[in-house]
Amino acid sequence: MTDDFRTDDFRTAAHTAAELVSDYLEGLPARPVWQPMDDSERQALLDLELPEHGAPLEELLKTVGERIMSAPMGNGNQRFFGWVNSAPQPAGVLATLAASAMNPSSAGGDHADVHLERAVVRWIAELVGFPHPAGGGLLTSGTSMATIVCLAAARNRAARAAGWDVREDGLAGMPPLVGYVTGETHSCVRKAAELLGLGSRNLRTVATDAEGHLDLDALAAAVAEDRAAGRLPFLVVASAGTVGTGAVDPFEPIADLAEREGLWLHVDGAYGAFGVLDETIAHRYAGMERADSLALDPHKWLGVPVDCGCALVRDTEELRGTFSLVPSYLRDEAAGSLGWFSEYGTEQTRPFRSLKVWASIAHRGRAGVAADIAHTTALARRLGELVEADPELELIAPVETSIVAFRYAPAGIEESRLNTVNKELPVAVQLRGEVFVTGALHQGREMIRACLLNATTTEADLHLLLSEVRSAGSELTDIYREVTGDS
Repeated sequence: MTDDFRTDDFRTAAHTAAELVSDYLEGLPARPVWQPMDDSERQALLDLELPEHGAPLEELLKTVGERIMSAPMGNGNQRFFGWVNSAPQPAGVLATLAASAMNPSSAGGDHADVHLERAVVRWIAELVGFPHPAGGGLLTSGTSMATIVCLAAARNRAARAAGWDVREDGLAGMPPLVGYVTGETHSCVRKAAELLGLGSRNLRTVATDAEGHLDLDALAAAVAEDRAAGRLPFLVVASAGTVGTGAVDPFEPIADLAEREGLWLHVDGAYGAFGVLDETIAHRYAGMERADSLALDPHKWLGVPVDCGCALVRDTEELRGTFSLVPSYLRDEAAGSLGWFSEYGTEQTRPFRSLKVWASIAHRGRAGVAADIAHTTALARRLGELVEADPELELIAPVETSIVAFRYAPAGIEESRLNTVNKELPVAVQLRGEVFVTGALHQGREMIRACLLNATTTEADLHLLLSEVRSAGSELTDIYREVTGDS
């Protein structure tokens, strides 16, 4: 607390901040989803000078309202369909303020945030049906960090089985540890493999079927080939909803193979794992609970304010044995059998993430969370139907979760031009300000991907999305014709 802190000043500013945030959230539906920043405003932020003297709280809030909140990413709007970025749950927004005021380190000790984190990690595990032994998980900055945590445990188990102490001796001299992914696997898995010293060369990409699911025969053949070559297969990564098309891998047969071959089964559930709460699509997730680890993001489908990921593992001691390091100055004889959270991951000073998770889930309850997810998946299926019924559009993949992959494809346009137009189309749509979508490449074809996460989105918003895609696509096609001189 600074010497110049004044309770009355803070209380007044807090009321102003509450009004500012409330007005912002209330005004989102009426404003453009996204617009590029004005060049001068962008440069003004880049050129901000370090102040010599402090400014009053009210003045700071004025700057926030006029220069920061006026240029959002757009993901709070119900017509934002880009990437996998959700609108924040209002309860989570409020809880973030309280957590910031307390400002603890959630590494360990006997204070509320530590015990609350144990509870909300258990809640998350219960929501997705993952076995959760005490201490078998922790909150992280996101699935990228959760993946590093989980794959580190997988690496250590495999090294120990091969007679190596990787914490003490590293990987030098070991036969290569090999993991298996598909072309649809999120890039965070490769980053984790590189950071953990496994090397991306030893992360083998196996084939998928036509719809983007991991091919079991290709996986089995790759494992056999690597064993014959003296390498050590140790990991397979399955997806609970790919970022490109939302495809969910067949967990039961993958788990059977992993069990036979002694592979650690890791599930990337960053976006899609919570889809299991929708009874309509829950069958797709059969066997997910058999994984050795599951990484997922409450800050995606649950709407917990960023940042918040979660790592869940079946074997608590495997995780703790990978990370636990307790110097004398952090000894806590009262910590109990589970010790500190800092023994289960890479972070020592850890933010108070659990309060916003608790608030976001508690405000909606299991039934409310499930209803929100079912609403978005139902809208995604409806969007898929609208795309299939439109002669100017083409559905790229079946709708399995709440991502719809499609492209602008009117008759009579050659494939190379379609790829060119669809590659440019997402930005063209974004600039119009009415809706926001992003693009991706799927099996060599440029496409648009609409990700539905916002429970306030309506079917009218879907019709507007397709109207904007058709209109922007037509404009791009006309421009292309003018440039090339084609008829």
